[in-house]
Amino acid sequence: MWGGAKPRWIAYALGCELLAVVTTGAALAGGFGGPVRPGWFAVLVALGVAQAEMSRRIERLRRWMSGQTHINVTSVWYLAGVVLLPPAWVALLALVLYTHLWVRVWRQVRTRPAHRFVASTAWAMLSCFAASSVLAVLGLHGTPLQTPRGLFALCLAAAVFELVNVGLVAAGIYLYTSQRSAADLIGTWEDNAFELATLCLGGLAALALAEQPVLVVFVVAPLLLLHRYLLLKQQLQVAAVTDEKTGLLNTAGWHESATREHARAQRRGTAGGFAVLMIDLDHFKRINDTYGHLTGDDVLAAVAVAISGSVRQGDTVGRFGGEEFVVLLPAIGNADVLAIAERVRVAVGELNVVISTGSGTVRVSGLSVSIGVARHPDAGPTLDDVLRTADAALYRAKEAGRNRVAV
Repeated sequence: MWGGAKPRWIAYALGCELLAVVTTGAALAGGFGGPVRPGWFAVLVALGVAQAEMSRRIERLRRWMSGQTHINVTSVWYLAGVVLLPPAWVALLALVLYTHLWVRVWRQVRTRPAHRFVASTAWAMLSCFAASSVLAVLGLHGTPLQTPRGLFALCLAAAVFELVNVGLVAAGIYLYTSQRSAADLIGTWEDNAFELATLCLGGLAALALAEQPVLVVFVVAPLLLLHRYLLLKQQLQVAAVTDEKTGLLNTAGWHESATREHARAQRRGTAGGFAVLMIDLDHFKRINDTYGHLTGDDVLAAVAVAISGSVRQGDTVGRFGGEEFVVLLPAIGNADVLAIAERVRVAVGELNVVISTGSGTVRVSGLSVSIGVARHPDAGPTLDDVLRTADAALYRAKEAGRNRVAV
């Protein structure tokens, strides 16, 4: 049910979910925040659902490619709801729009399990409730938005919503992954700039709905364009760090991940060692010479799958070029490193690659790999030290007859 989530994250998520239910229910029962406006609620639900349906394919692709932080363009309708609706009703708006996204988009994405969806929904509800409550307490609900006081109310609502949402999400990411860098927890400056653009559109939507509702249609087009641009940005970022033949990280992408892990290991001290496997496919030139380079590419892809299936879920596999692969193993001891390296060697040896060509079927078997192992900090204090040591160990494995692991 919890997909391997840590107990501390589960406790945090359940606490947030309970708080969202209790605060929303209590506000509904007590009429907190002013009179109910079912018309505005229905309009915002309709707009949010329509926008989500028009960009459903884009959102699904973004979720497949997303990391921990994710810019949710439905913030447009949340901010408009914060200004136009009482706290409980804007929390219900977040619940309805998140549920629609789950049914139509997110439940088909393996990186978006149900327990994370429920927690994210609670965080959105609490962010909306907090921002609307601040306006209600200060008596700013119903202030004409074209006045200076109305503009202040709009900016205050956006600031409270963003701060509460960032805080809740960052705490959730930290408890789920133990990541500590600012980019991992709250996103990059560019991510936050896009979030600001989304909130600006939300302010325009609120102003249009309050003063001239028909003008809100002019918010939808730039919102859809922004959503598509976010997808293209992610696609370019992924393409820049992905090896096209194997789907693994390329040299630049793997080195970036390894650099981040090295920084985390430095903070953890001696208890936070990581290891590197340098893997070379033995006699790969024979495969290219015998079957051709296209078959060789298929063999590389099969080896990449075998390596990825032999390591742990949190390990990072990359291709360094040619027939050489590299694996980053965070927070691991010497005995476990050797066990994983041996598992990789055996998995590649058991491969039986069947490839259909224009002239028939090619079957490639009898593959083997040589593996060099090095572990930080034993191999040296820097990442380059670890890589050089692993490469030297790989050379020793090949010199000793190939198809073996060397330390």
